[in-house]
Amino acid sequence: MVQNAKMSQIPTLSLLQQTDARHHFHPFSDNHELAQIGSRIIDRAEGVYIYDIDGNKILDGMSGLWNVAVGYDRKEIIDAITRQLHQLPYYNTFFKTSHMPAIELSELLAEVSPPQFNRVFYTSSGSEANDTIIRMVRTYWATKGAPERQVIIGRWNGYHGSTIGGASLGGMKYMHAQGGLPIAGIHHIAQPYWYGEGGDEDPEAFGIRIARELETAILEIGVDKVAAFIGEPLQGPAASSFRRRATGRRSRGSAISTASC
Repeated sequence: MVQNAKMSQIPTLSLLQQTDARHHFHPFSDNHELAQIGSRIIDRAEGVYIYDIDGNKILDGMSGLWNVAVGYDRKEIIDAITRQLHQLPYYNTFFKTSHMPAIELSELLAEVSPPQFNRVFYTSSGSEANDTIIRMVRTYWATKGAPERQVIIGRWNGYHGSTIGGASLGGMKYMHAQGGLPIAGIHHIAQPYWYGEGGDEDPEAFGIRIARELETAILEIGVDKVAAFIGEPLQGPAASSFRRRATGRRSRGSAISTASC
């Protein structure tokens, strides 16, 4: 095992791959196949580049998992994190408490967000955020005297996380096949993927037609039954397609949630 290697020696690539295969279950992977070929071991990062254990320099086009937008090894970020770890590494805000980082970040996010978004609810991941959205939006309508507004509309091949709630909101059928998803109250409409599904149709006409599917779904389900629509401004993980301007035009009385993971 890795911990049994001599402290003065760096574990070999082969040893690391064997230990990884023995104890690490990778997400979105055929773990049996991965065990046969061996995982790429990433060793360090700097700027927009990552380096594997063999020293190969790789442009990190995925930005971690779309979450390292400012690059790696940023001294000012490291220093800020270090200062905060010394002062207050963590405290919850569940029970009538708050702290300066939460207050200051909430104010900043409100300043840079559209005016209708002025409060922040913190979670640890996109999947968790979208799970929370399901409960939050349904509770919102219940407190407004419309508890029957339960249905959330998403798009086929949208991606909103890999938890039960997040995968249900998303429209990836192979994820739905794992565990009997989606959960009740989730409805999917067509994706705005002209390149793959538009055929000979004019792109603008295609975009308008797909946009109108949202209105059609709301009317078919019932305005008094729909709680929200969830969609990605850039539908990247599923279809790598841009949502045309036309697809965001209509809502017909439903709460609109635009979220990515």
